[in-house]
Amino acid sequence: MAIINRIGDLAPDMAAWRQHLHSIPELSFDCPKTSAFIKERLQEIGVDEVHDGIAQTGIVAIINGQGDGPTIGLRADFDALPITEETGVDYASTHPGQMHACGHDGHTAMLLGAAKYLNETRNFSGRVALIFQPAEEAGGGGEIMVQEGIMDRFDIGEVYAIHNAPGKDFGKFHTRGGPIMAAADTFHIHVTGKGGHAARPHDTVDPVVAACAIVTALQTVVSRNHKPLEQLVISTTQIHTGTTDNVIPEEAYINGTVRTFSKEVQAMVVSRMEQIVAGTAAAYGCIAKLDFEFGYPPTVNDAAKAGFAAQVAAEVAGAAGVEQNVEPVMGAEDFSYMLEARPGAYLMLGQGEGAGVHHPKYNFNDEIAPIGASFFARLVETAQPVT
Repeated sequence: MAIINRIGDLAPDMAAWRQHLHSIPELSFDCPKTSAFIKERLQEIGVDEVHDGIAQTGIVAIINGQGDGPTIGLRADFDALPITEETGVDYASTHPGQMHACGHDGHTAMLLGAAKYLNETRNFSGRVALIFQPAEEAGGGGEIMVQEGIMDRFDIGEVYAIHNAPGKDFGKFHTRGGPIMAAADTFHIHVTGKGGHAARPHDTVDPVVAACAIVTALQTVVSRNHKPLEQLVISTTQIHTGTTDNVIPEEAYINGTVRTFSKEVQAMVVSRMEQIVAGTAAAYGCIAKLDFEFGYPPTVNDAAKAGFAAQVAAEVAGAAGVEQNVEPVMGAEDFSYMLEARPGAYLMLGQGEGAGVHHPKYNFNDEIAPIGASFFARLVETAQPVT
């Protein structure tokens, strides 16, 4: 493992930063304590520019290298999840019902470590833009930062991000060219019938039976309308209806998610869902309405940038420490918006065994922070060498 010596020396600092952030988790865009802490560290480090208030609590910091050159973007997310922590660590959340259960505290610490090294050495040309982003878990902070113009405002030409990966080999990088994470969309279906006494179903139009038929029929989109070799998941996760055992209700509600990797498949799903919902409801004498909410788009790595990132990762973790053709996963990530705006790559970094992300016992492994920070630093120095 070729961790940069100076970054190795910063390991205690990164752990302390991370554990402090872990104790003050904040949600979505409402992250004033987190943002203030990051800004204070950046000012202590002495970066050239700190621009805050982007997407409410987001920050972009600039470090100038030696001479003219392009600007490379490095992104870390910093919001938490609405989960009650069960880790038992002495730096556990002090905000009830909120927890860093996805490792965004660690992502931020890694980028701060890279920032300190890059600011001290400046062994690169052009500039590096350090992007600290809120609202990855909910709200699409990445989209808002792009909409607020960070790519053009800071002349960012390419952009990269790392996400920790519990359950994968410690210190091993995983990436691929093309789609690496799916789009995540949400559907809401409202079924309306005619309520009445459960003993007189012939006087009612039962939305419960119609709702059950709709849920079953939706799975035929995957099994009969979709090419089997392409990934697609439709998951119904909620059905709510009725209030008691002897009343046929007036309405039923169905909710779930759709995961896709292409706009063509996504459009097909929407079309078929509309047909199935309306047609099935009509067959049972009901009326149904589909509300389809488009969420994060697929996270698609630029093939050349992903290959380049893998080469840099191999310099840090060794050739055996990089998987360059990892299977895509059906989870979603709003770094996708930044990759739609600029070419770049998203990588996962294994942190060994332990509870998975979004689990109340999850905890970021501080020992991978020097690895991730070294990757960020080498990425900048390799992409933009001093000439």
